[in-house]
Amino acid sequence: MISAAAVRVSHPTGVLRGRVTLPASKSEANRALIIRALSGKDFSIHNLSDANDTQLLNRLLSTPAGAEVSAEDAGTVMRFLTAYYAATGQKLTLTGTPRMCQRPIGVLVDALRQLGAQIEYLGEEGYPPLQMNGFEFSGTNQLSIRSDISSQYISALLMIAPLLPQGLELTLEGKISSEPYIRMTLAQMAHFGVQATFEDQRISVGKQEYQAKEYTVESDWSAASYWYSMAALAQEADLFLPALRADSLQGDSVLPSLMAPFGVQTAFTQEGVQLTKQAVQEPLTQIDFFACPDLAQTVAALAAGLGVEVEMTGLESLRIKETDRIAALQFELVKLGAELREIAPDVFKVFLINRPQTEATIHTYEDHRMAMAFAPLALKGPLVIEEPRVVRKSYPRYWEELQKAGFTVEEAQ
Repeated sequence: MISAAAVRVSHPTGVLRGRVTLPASKSEANRALIIRALSGKDFSIHNLSDANDTQLLNRLLSTPAGAEVSAEDAGTVMRFLTAYYAATGQKLTLTGTPRMCQRPIGVLVDALRQLGAQIEYLGEEGYPPLQMNGFEFSGTNQLSIRSDISSQYISALLMIAPLLPQGLELTLEGKISSEPYIRMTLAQMAHFGVQATFEDQRISVGKQEYQAKEYTVESDWSAASYWYSMAALAQEADLFLPALRADSLQGDSVLPSLMAPFGVQTAFTQEGVQLTKQAVQEPLTQIDFFACPDLAQTVAALAAGLGVEVEMTGLESLRIKETDRIAALQFELVKLGAELREIAPDVFKVFLINRPQTEATIHTYEDHRMAMAFAPLALKGPLVIEEPRVVRKSYPRYWEELQKAGFTVEEAQ
């Protein structure tokens, strides 16, 4: 694990070859952990993510009553645990980092209260910390919830639905954000024996029991995105990424088609995917990230590195992530000779400006994806990444994997 306050990253040849170790999907792992806890049964979860978010969730699921627990900076952990603690009638305090206590949770709390959860805000209304005071069924099993903010609210409700006395009828209002992640949740629930219907804007889950069944977590497509970016930026690239599937449940598995125009060819094998560098086609000039917002930073940085202008939509949820990711991109892209400009409401475009001659220092805003999205640009020239330890949130061995691929990662002076 890199412990320096900042690292200088460079690559002497620009040629990438070899096998890359990816972390397991924390999205899949976290859902499997919640379902196992809700089932009350023990079963094996293979290839469990070593990401801090997943390890943290695993620990907090065995929290004793009356404790104060911290979800730290993990949005999925905060949202999934809020529903889990509510549905299981636990009485405790749930909090997080100062940034987490600035991230809204009112939509989920309102929904849980309608079902019978006794939840009290200990600070500002609509935000953590939360006092969980048990559950007394309200008699209703029908909810309407905004679906244009975060799919994690919906997934949290769906996973507890089979335990509710009458199941749950959930109506989604508005455009559905990150729909692939909702379908991932339903697919994992089905793996453990819980059936649901999803038609139009309505999801129905009857009262059922989760069945104990082994589960193997796929590698993380979000983490793979950084290697796709590196392949696009490299002089030559031939990389193997194991344990990724063509029939993936993960929304970010759109990468093969998304990255093909940037010159990255994907070949699926029984063991994973092979990435090779090809001649750059006409890059995508318009990309909608509404279903895959975690790829936005990777593509914005890549566009700057390749010198192409890309129009980006579907970024609404980025403002309530680990940091305001839109603002962070706007501040840091300027250091690389580009800017992210809002050209219409919720429509942004990467524009090219004169690249500064000095070595860029990238601030990461305590956001793991800022560090990992910008590091591939070291293939175009050395740069400094501040707070490199933030990668522990989702990809603890990121810097070690870069070193295996020929990058120089050293403490910045």
